[in-house]
Amino acid sequence: MNDGFFQHVVWSDIGQATLDTLTMLAGSLALTIGLGIPLGVLLFVTSDGQIDQSRPVNRVLGTVVNVLRSIPFVILLIVMIPLTLAMVGTSLGVAGAIPPLVGGAAPFYARLVEAALRDVPRATIEAAQAMGATRLQIIGKVLLPEALPGLTAGATVTAITLVSFTAMAGVVGAGGLGDLAIRYGYQRFQADVMLVTVVLLVVLVQFIQWAGDRLTRLVDHR
Repeated sequence: MNDGFFQHVVWSDIGQATLDTLTMLAGSLALTIGLGIPLGVLLFVTSDGQIDQSRPVNRVLGTVVNVLRSIPFVILLIVMIPLTLAMVGTSLGVAGAIPPLVGGAAPFYARLVEAALRDVPRATIEAAQAMGATRLQIIGKVLLPEALPGLTAGATVTAITLVSFTAMAGVVGAGGLGDLAIRYGYQRFQADVMLVTVVLLVVLVQFIQWAGDRLTRLVDHR
């Protein structure tokens, strides 16, 4: 126990909770980007007037993405418990939080990827087609490089969204700062624990935004 206002704060628990939050964020963000970029590319290239137009494919993908985006994350956590158990063997802790985190964030990032690709000038795509570039070459050497600033900015927004998701995951015992805030700050009325966790989450979000803005400027050569 500590004296004064922070008498309920156990700093070793705060440190472990911070590490758990960072682990959830890093793992889920990597998987979200890995899934969100291909999904966003498919949404873009199969849309009307694009290089691989296919209305049936676009509608199916769009419907799946929209359905997943429309489910509140707390509900998605519960709905995905059977799938999470099948994938990682547990629905608790850091490992149990990552599948629903990815399930909630990947569709969100996919739409941001699609929007970034739509900002690529049509003339650039047509020029690549005129030079005989294949679809994969257009995607890999034209669309993605040209849309890189938008993809980076979208990843920053997604990372911040995932921070809030990790906090909500504490409702089902996922661990991290959100779990600590709920179990001690809210359920046991320990305002000092709640204050520390909130400050740490705010600092984390501010750092992600700062780093994301710098990275976006570095990759933007326009």
